[in-house]
Amino acid sequence: MVIREIQQFSEVRARARAYLCYLFTRNMPNRLPEPDIDVISSGLDKIVHEVEDFEALYLLNYKGEQVIDNITNDPHNKGGMGLNRSAKSYYYRAVRERRCVLSDPYPSSLTNDLTVTASFPIYDDQNSLKYIACIDVSLEHILKIAHPSSLQSLFGKTSQVVYSVFSLSLFAIALLLLFNGMRSLFTHGLQFDLLDIKAMFESTILITLSLAIFDLVKTIFEEEVLGRNERDDSTGMHKTMVRFLGSIIIALAIEALMLVFKFAIIDAAHILYAVYLIGGVTMLLFGLAFYLKSLPQKRDL
Repeated sequence: MVIREIQQFSEVRARARAYLCYLFTRNMPNRLPEPDIDVISSGLDKIVHEVEDFEALYLLNYKGEQVIDNITNDPHNKGGMGLNRSAKSYYYRAVRERRCVLSDPYPSSLTNDLTVTASFPIYDDQNSLKYIACIDVSLEHILKIAHPSSLQSLFGKTSQVVYSVFSLSLFAIALLLLFNGMRSLFTHGLQFDLLDIKAMFESTILITLSLAIFDLVKTIFEEEVLGRNERDDSTGMHKTMVRFLGSIIIALAIEALMLVFKFAIIDAAHILYAVYLIGGVTMLLFGLAFYLKSLPQKRDL
């Protein structure tokens, strides 16, 4: 998922930059009297053997014009000499910051996949900018390079699959509750000459629970599978929790009301059980109110 990959990149960006910039620092000549393109190209060739998978290596002059063809393992990606890349962020950031930088992910013109570019400025002995060495690496591969461990990456993918299974299972339960609620409503609740209040209450409870579970499924799928967590929307989880608790409270309140009517008609001695249920609903309402009251304080932390 693109969103999850971008989120992971933000977590390992410093590590990825450190690795690629280390390769440039070790193999690129710098602060020489007159940096030579052939010497720089030789250093780029060394980097080729150290990075398992990359899209292209190339060299820009101080104006941002590409002065050599792309160094790449893919014959379709060769060429590029003469292109002006001065408008690219990896060029002007390296010029402005005067250090090796790593760009944000962007669609590659070579592969159309998300790519990041590390750029390394090369100066002469007079501290004048001469060239900028660049390497394009796909976002997918940069995550493999910078990820703490392959085991953690495998665990992340496994968790994603497990959460997908749970989401599908809960979604099936929500659909089943909705189906039974609608069936009960139209089979027993709505008659041509009779309105079955009990059946309508039961249908309302089933449909309300279905809505609550669907909200829960939506949150789990977006956060754990798609990677849209609280950093994308800090209030998303809170809103889902409020909707979920609200749906449960509504369902219990309807059940309590139904019990009041039932025991008032057939057995008034058991109406106390309905009162207990109403008390439980009231405590849930107080709990929800306390939760809502505490939200601003949590966001300020």
